[in-house]
Amino acid sequence: MIRKIVKINEEKCNGCGLCIDACHEGALALENGKARLVSDIYCDGLGDCLPECPTGAIEIIEREADAFDEAAVQKRLEEMGRPPYEGNKESPCACPTAEKKTSHTHAAHTSGCPGSRTRIISRNAASDTPGMKHGPCAEESSLCAGTDTKQESQLRQWPCQIKLVHPNAPYFDNAHLLVAADCTAYAYAGIHSDFMKDRITIIGCPKLDHTDYSQKLAAILANNDIQSITVLRMEVPCCSGLVHAVRNAMLTSGKVIPWNVVTVSVDGNIVK
Repeated sequence: MIRKIVKINEEKCNGCGLCIDACHEGALALENGKARLVSDIYCDGLGDCLPECPTGAIEIIEREADAFDEAAVQKRLEEMGRPPYEGNKESPCACPTAEKKTSHTHAAHTSGCPGSRTRIISRNAASDTPGMKHGPCAEESSLCAGTDTKQESQLRQWPCQIKLVHPNAPYFDNAHLLVAADCTAYAYAGIHSDFMKDRITIIGCPKLDHTDYSQKLAAILANNDIQSITVLRMEVPCCSGLVHAVRNAMLTSGKVIPWNVVTVSVDGNIVK
């Protein structure tokens, strides 16, 4: 069968082993200092290991592969002395009209749940350059000492989760795109004025969402005239998954779009 499965670039692999611990199915092992896929039947193709790789050696591809075998995974984990496999479960939202399906298709969240309905939020007229200069005392920021001005939200659309947005939503047309890790909103106090202003903001966590965003992002790029992309990530290794996803999305869509990566430290500073 043709399905998604991990592929490891041996030349890029540095043998750190982070991906092995990240794989809940025990599908990876170190051999001769390189990470290897032990067997197709152990890999579910969801890419939990991908965000942990510090060198970008792992990617999700589609190829002929044996079907994922949950029973075999359970047996392997027992032999390894690791916790039992619990599967990749998605809990439906509490909305009474929410769809019960756990589909990963683009249209999965475009109907059914009113909370996921596409909305455009009007803000003040956009400036020539999206966002403000970086730093907690950037112009128009309410974070500067001596001011009690309330900072206005700069969210311009709903929903904002990468998993929930529709690639054909009207707010993506001619948009400057901010792809932000969930934690950046809590670590960096000036995210609204410094990054979200005049941008369409979509957020996600490659570690907790258990998915590769490349396909969704590629569809957004292919179906819209995106002007620029800013990736806002945390300094922790798992956040590299967002960078890989954007890079792969551009390759898949065939569009080369001006983009940059900004990294936030855990203590709330811009480090690069």
